[in-house]
Amino acid sequence: LDQKSFQGTMQRLAAPLRVAARQTRAWKSTSAAPLADGLRVNDVHIPDRNPAPELQYRDNSTKEVSSSHWEPHWDRDSIKSYSDQHVMATWAVTDNLKSVPNIVKGEGVYLYDENGKEYLDWTSQAVCSNLGHTVPEQVKAGIQAQLENIAFLYSGLGNCEVRVRLSKLLSELCPGDIDGFLFPSGGGEANEAAIRMARRFTGKEKIFTQYRSYHGGTTSSLAATGDFRRWFGESGASGHVKMFNPYPFHFDVGSTHEDVSANAVAMLEEQILMEGPQTIAAIMLESIVGAGGAFVHPPGYVQGVRALCDKYDILLILDEVMVGFGRTGKMWGYQHYEGVIPDIMTSAKGLTASFVPMAMVGVRSHIKEFFNTNPLGWGATYHAHPVAMVCAYESIKYSLEQDIVNRVKAMEPVMLEEIQKLIDNHPSVQQGRGVGLFGCIDTINGEGRLTQKLQGPVTPRNAEFKKALAEEGVYGLLRLPLVHVAPPLIEEDQ
Repeated sequence: LDQKSFQGTMQRLAAPLRVAARQTRAWKSTSAAPLADGLRVNDVHIPDRNPAPELQYRDNSTKEVSSSHWEPHWDRDSIKSYSDQHVMATWAVTDNLKSVPNIVKGEGVYLYDENGKEYLDWTSQAVCSNLGHTVPEQVKAGIQAQLENIAFLYSGLGNCEVRVRLSKLLSELCPGDIDGFLFPSGGGEANEAAIRMARRFTGKEKIFTQYRSYHGGTTSSLAATGDFRRWFGESGASGHVKMFNPYPFHFDVGSTHEDVSANAVAMLEEQILMEGPQTIAAIMLESIVGAGGAFVHPPGYVQGVRALCDKYDILLILDEVMVGFGRTGKMWGYQHYEGVIPDIMTSAKGLTASFVPMAMVGVRSHIKEFFNTNPLGWGATYHAHPVAMVCAYESIKYSLEQDIVNRVKAMEPVMLEEIQKLIDNHPSVQQGRGVGLFGCIDTINGEGRLTQKLQGPVTPRNAEFKKALAEEGVYGLLRLPLVHVAPPLIEEDQ
């Protein structure tokens, strides 16, 4: 620049610099000026503190314990009164308990109320009392011996023989290389552990599950659930993606079993690609859909899902909580799908025949080896409870000795024949399904529509039907439009 141009440029720059300097001096002057209460501008912020709330005093001392607890029996009025005051229900409203029978005894496939009325346990309680209500002597003896030796042992601090025995027995009953086992307290907890294992093993987050499914009531197992019960805890866990079953509630995906299977697998692959295989830890299925209607997946479907899991490096979790240990005429429900072995499997109800609460998680050898040197990051105080494990061990051995699986297989034609009679002869029965001693019928109204939507609120008709069944001596789970058929596995043709 020549001298004249340089001077012009400097003059143009000087004006804004003078303004900035004046603003800086003003800010410093203002900042230095004390305010009325002694604070300065830009001093440390003074919060507007809330006064501490006053405690609403409540007496927290222990109340006097009633001497009635040392009485051998309570009269009916006391039982009813104390039940109304203190007992709560789970999925249903608690007032429903006012209309259920007070059961005082169980024997074989029957239950007896306080009036001596006999009920056939039509659904093995929650499809879990597989051996009925007479506890085998060897199960009682095993439990008694375990109580006398060591009643409880925290699984992280010590091992015990029955834990090893039960794990060994299960490794022989499970197909393929499923040879590592955990023993949570219930099916929901088992599925919770399975989800945690899948995420830890793969380093991925998403779990695919079906809409027509139930996997448990804990946070992640309920989020994995597809039916209406997940609405109670929908915001409780993230990373769960829903997919349609081969048999949705209100539309179809093919006119033949083969078309249904092929189209459902194709839809699932599309969804995997859209979600990103690199984000999906596992696909989790009920081996046979349970509470959603006793659906055996169509031929080729589970094989197709297994193939997709192998193709995209996704784990396959199969939930056998309801159908494991012989319910379907095979030891495991997934044995109805030739060539399929899951990476992780869960089961519960039939494991101990529900004499004592316990579940299991089984994993293939490569997953077990991973956790030999990597912490699982899941646990529970009562995991691998010795008394529950001995109950499972002796119950399984009893089932093997009694050839329960083959007995169920022999009873299947009887159940299917009776369901077919209902379809043929009863105007309220639209269709039905069954395998082993696990079945379901769909009920319809006079207009040919389902008596109610499974996802909808329970209607008075449900209570009326349940009452009518009880009057006929039939007792069990019921939520219309579905009527499940799942008697204890010791049921005989009568």
